[in-house]
This record gives sequence, C-alpha cells and structure tokens, in this order.
Amino acid sequence: MKFLIINGPNLNLLGKRDTTIYGSDSLQDINDYISQQFKNDEFDFYQSNHEGDIIDKIQQAGENYSGIVINPGAYAHYSYAIHDALETCVIPVIEVHLSNIYEREKFRHVSVTAPACSGIITGEGKQGYIKAIEKIKDVYAT
Repeated sequence: MKFLIINGPNLNLLGKRDTTIYGSDSLQDINDYISQQFKNDEFDFYQSNHEGDIIDKIQQAGENYSGIVINPGAYAHYSYAIHDALETCVIPVIEVHLSNIYEREKFRHVSVTAPACSGIITGEGKQGYIKAIEKIKDVYAT
C-alpha cells in the first residue's frame, strides 16, 4: 500500500520546539520510524507551513494512495479550506495530533478539519501515525 503523510505548520521544528509537549523526535525521526514499522509499504512524506500548499497536496492525492495521514497542526483549529479539501478525498484520511489537544489550551479542543476525516488520533505521540496507518490498512483497505 502507498500512503501520503502530511504534516502542517511548525512540525518541521519537532525536536526543537517545546519538547515537553511534542517530544524530542525530529520530523525526520518520525518519518524514519513510520518507514521502519511498515517496510512493505510506500510513503510520501510532505511538510509545509503554507495552507495553500497543503490543500494542493491533498487535491493532487486523488486515488494515487491507499490513504492519507494528516497532522494539520494549528490549521486543525481554523482551516475550513483544508477541511473542504479533505472532504473531497476519495481515499480514507486519518487526522493525527502528537499531543492531546483536549488537554491543552481551549482553542485547541475543537478540530474543524477532523469532521472531514475518517477518524482522529490525538495524544499518542509518534505512535499515533502508526495507529492511523494500521486503521487505514485494517478497516479501509480495499
């Protein structure tokens, strides 16, 4: 199976930015961890700090992937444009957050992008990506 892993704004700073919340792994560490866990699958990893670029990537995904795992970062809390792009996906999408958004600032408690996804995993650290891929493989695989 082939997966698109999308990471949003500031996730390029993982390992440097507030490690008490996000952990000490860099984004590359997480990408490598994912690849090591699923050696028989293919992954395209994408990170952008720009909303329009993330939307373009979602729209280009089409049916080229078995599923998308997206960590929209702060865009989860206000990007109806990303929500709308996710809503058009014909493949399953799982939203992931490294930290538990429900235990953080109140503005983070609501994800406007999650309703356009097949599910959400929050507060599981890098293991959340693994769980999202397993969910797509187990439940949504055709």
